[in-house]
Amino acid sequence: MFETIGIPTPDHPDEAFAAVVALRRLSAQLERSAVDHAIEQGWTWNQIGQALGMTAQAAHKRLSPQRRAPLV
Repeated sequence: MFETIGIPTPDHPDEAFAAVVALRRLSAQLERSAVDHAIEQGWTWNQIGQALGMTAQAAHKRLSPQRRAPLV
């Protein structure tokens, strides 16, 4: 499922920063997808918040399909 890739070193900041941006985007996509599926499965915002290490209110404010900002 996961592809093995070389991890850029800090010696090459351009490559390292590009990897950071790619990982942030992938993380955001995975988080949103997991939230969408959790909601479909009947999870509460409290459960989602706990799973993500935040309050239910913070999770809902940031990740609710009706309220979240578009991915960049």
